[in-house]
Amino acid sequence: MQEAAEEGEFVGARLDAGLRAARFASPPSADDFAADVEPRNVPAVFRGVAKEWAASTRWDPLHGGLDYLLGKVGSDVAVEAMMSNTGHVFYGDLRSHERVGFRSRSELLLASCKVSVPFSTFIQLCKSYLSCMHAASDSSIHQRILEEPTCSSNSESSEQVYLAQVSIMNAENKDRCSLEVLKEDIQEPIFLRGKSFSSINFWMNGAHLRSSTHYDPHHNLLCVVAGCKKVTLWPPSASPFLYPMPVYGEASNHSSVSIEEPDYSSYSRARYMKDYSERVVLNCGDVLFIPEGWYHQVDSDDLTIAINFWWKSRIMTQMLEHMDAYYLRRILSRLVDKEMNILVQKSPFYRSKNCTTTNIQPMDKALTGFQLFNLQKDSPLQTLEPSTLQALYELISLVHDGAEVKNDITESTSQDTSSNQREETKITAADDLSLLDKNPVAKILLPVGPLELRSMMLAMVHTFPRTLETLVLDMLGPVGAEILTRKFDEIDQQTTKEEQAEFYKTFYSVFEDQYAAMDVLLNGKELFSFQVFQNALDKYLRVHVDRPS
Repeated sequence: MQEAAEEGEFVGARLDAGLRAARFASPPSADDFAADVEPRNVPAVFRGVAKEWAASTRWDPLHGGLDYLLGKVGSDVAVEAMMSNTGHVFYGDLRSHERVGFRSRSELLLASCKVSVPFSTFIQLCKSYLSCMHAASDSSIHQRILEEPTCSSNSESSEQVYLAQVSIMNAENKDRCSLEVLKEDIQEPIFLRGKSFSSINFWMNGAHLRSSTHYDPHHNLLCVVAGCKKVTLWPPSASPFLYPMPVYGEASNHSSVSIEEPDYSSYSRARYMKDYSERVVLNCGDVLFIPEGWYHQVDSDDLTIAINFWWKSRIMTQMLEHMDAYYLRRILSRLVDKEMNILVQKSPFYRSKNCTTTNIQPMDKALTGFQLFNLQKDSPLQTLEPSTLQALYELISLVHDGAEVKNDITESTSQDTSSNQREETKITAADDLSLLDKNPVAKILLPVGPLELRSMMLAMVHTFPRTLETLVLDMLGPVGAEILTRKFDEIDQQTTKEEQAEFYKTFYSVFEDQYAAMDVLLNGKELFSFQVFQNALDKYLRVHVDRPS
């Protein structure tokens, strides 16, 4: 059951509708969650799920919860607390799941460190802060807190303290569960029943704080028990705008972009990060499903307490090590396909196969081309549309004038793929769109519809067979081979099997060696695919693996 968004929430203008968080007024069953929510890998908000927990009333800091927690846990129990020397922003820790953030590319700053403190010490700090809040209740609370050094969360002389990811349950290290006793006050959400949790953790802050933008390698259910959290979410596909840390570094799951003062001169794409984000507001009792890999940045109000459950996704559980090479090849193959489609479809000369009109050249120029053809009454050229006839004229002129296709890709169709040749034919990201623009054959073929191209090719077979042969064997180049075969695929989608067989039989009949023609097309496609693969891999590594440039 969907529910309206809370006040203070927003959705970025460019965030795909299918990636927006679903909102539910009542929790689904475990079967429905496993079948309809979790597999989508999209966040979901469930209102009031934790409100029935004993923790929601017993832990409330505004109603005696601090004394209850101290009595429940005990004064002698030591917990790991994060100490921040960067004000109210916490960047994580090298020794825990969350990692420390980089202040600059050349310097790794341990902005937050974990120290072991008695639980009673932390509770006392929270009580002191609560006392300041009460003392300021008769006037402007925020102004009084900022003016009073002993209560200021922003005071340069004081450090922020945060209980972050303190274990209630840990499947790998039961000795780390210093707050295991608190498990009695929480409940496993009904829709997570049957899950094998990696850990259940306790999160609590005194003064308002912010966590740095990061993602987790597990599915996460964040449950607010007291206070309020505002969670900003980005899908994994928004990585280019978030500049993730190098995958081999100690902060690989964190964004390089500062949440307080983003440096747009160094991280120019970060200007658009908000457009691809969504903010969710979680009040007491609300829970948020954050799928693995989703970036999130959390703002916590004063004296906020939360519990989270981490568990491995099905895909990670079933991803066996001996299959890694196969998964990597599939992912790279999908990257190449995506890059090729973007390259073609962004070209100003691209025309969708569903388009029914063309406007390649003004009619007067097209007529000039017609006049150069000796159109006999029964000529196949008579059946061509004016725009298609113009494209044919341009192709014939290209061949007859001896124009050479100039590409950033080497024209050789040899299967020599030595490192030297590959380096010479490397495409850079900046050349993506100019690649098609520089190839006159691709430039002519792209706007022609699939069925019109079929008619044009058949007309060339009957009227200009040697020109067609020269075009394919000597003029296409890798880019032209890719565009022509893409057009052939579109023709296949719009014709019957019998029509396809007849077309290809006629088309290849003009070649003395039909297999040589097929090799030219296939070798050209493979060389083009290799260059696009290089380009896609370079861009992927720059965004996801290497340090941001």
